[in-house]
Amino acid sequence: MARARKAMNLQIMAGNLDEAIEELVRIRAKISAGKLVEAELQVNPCDAYHHLNFVWNIRHVSTDKYAHLTDAQFKRWGRYPSEIED
Repeated sequence: MARARKAMNLQIMAGNLDEAIEELVRIRAKISAGKLVEAELQVNPCDAYHHLNFVWNIRHVSTDKYAHLTDAQFKRWGRYPSEIED
């Protein structure tokens, strides 16, 4: 018998995607205005990556667990997901 897949938590996935998009839009606006400095290019995309990694890593996490995440979970869920690497 096949195991049922856990439902994805679309609400917290969408929230993290929104955060990633907002960061990318801020970076793009600075580029368009000619005001992006290299230090910002080094640091700011990290926030977008972090939220994109969260989207994958928390996709099956309950909203309650997400709302009470620990520092260890924050660090673990923000890492690049090893299970999608080739």
